[in-house]
Amino acid sequence: MKRIAVVGGRGFVGGELLRLLVHHPEVEVAGVTSDTRAGQAVETAHPPLRGSGLRYRRRADLEPVDLVFLAGVHGSTIEVLDELSALAPKVVDLTADFRIEDATRMQHHYGWHREGAHASAFVRGLPELHRKQIVDADRVAVPGCMATSAILSLAPLANRNLLSSVEVDARTGSSGSGASADSANSHALRSGVMRVFAPLGHRHEAEVAEALGVEASMTATATPQVRGVQTLTRVAVGEATERELVRMYREDYGAEPFVRLLTSPRGAFRYPDPKVLLGSNFCDIGIAVDDRGRALVMAALDNLVKGAAGGAVQCMNLMLGLPETCGLTFPGLHPV
Repeated sequence: MKRIAVVGGRGFVGGELLRLLVHHPEVEVAGVTSDTRAGQAVETAHPPLRGSGLRYRRRADLEPVDLVFLAGVHGSTIEVLDELSALAPKVVDLTADFRIEDATRMQHHYGWHREGAHASAFVRGLPELHRKQIVDADRVAVPGCMATSAILSLAPLANRNLLSSVEVDARTGSSGSGASADSANSHALRSGVMRVFAPLGHRHEAEVAEALGVEASMTATATPQVRGVQTLTRVAVGEATERELVRMYREDYGAEPFVRLLTSPRGAFRYPDPKVLLGSNFCDIGIAVDDRGRALVMAALDNLVKGAAGGAVQCMNLMLGLPETCGLTFPGLHPV
């Protein structure tokens, strides 16, 4: 049984990590930190964990574990990395601190950049594209939720040099803003909206550009849902047919346990819809091609699972030599 700790277990991502880990058959949650809630039951922040017996503790009180998840605020990882390296040989980071390698992009989108040995030690935590590196890694940085959706949906085209630039239209639910979001994300102001909050230059576009090796821009829109991400990307595919594109995606993702290609010609859910993915670690992808050489590539996922905690647990399984799907097979709820 592997011992796991979660640093920053108060927010939505930390809670989702714990939900997955307490039911994982091969790991034990040995510690959960929140300096502001130390001593309190975890269920006070995450009611689905009632009966788990978990209590928050201070980071300084953690004991050695096999792997630690970092789920604090962006910019916090570098402050604790050296300290935690003495407690755990393996680290999975869910903050933005080490997602982007390029210093210029990181400076532009976040206002700072992590340099030196720490930065080069992190592997991008997207198993579908970097599985071999993750298996051997001690440091993994999980991509952002909208970046994960866009990268997975476009990678087969990028692998075949069919992309030169992309413009991603992303939609996200309110949980993507975190548990400490500002007043603009209160229920009174968020309910019923379709609010464009990043018309150009959303910071996840830097991850898309770096991962795919193309120029990328991203527009982000807030939707009334609590969970879920959907990305739409229009690409020029020349004379390629929809059948040919589907074949490319099947070649790349046919054996992937958590990526599904939707090809049904009819039905209410024939295209990717995050509503049917809630609580699951799946990313659904769909493609539509017209007779003018244009394709729309669509993807959807649960931002807190495949876009964050689920992707992190998937990486953990690989890093610890466990079955990749262990603890992640929940299919989602319908209807909700």
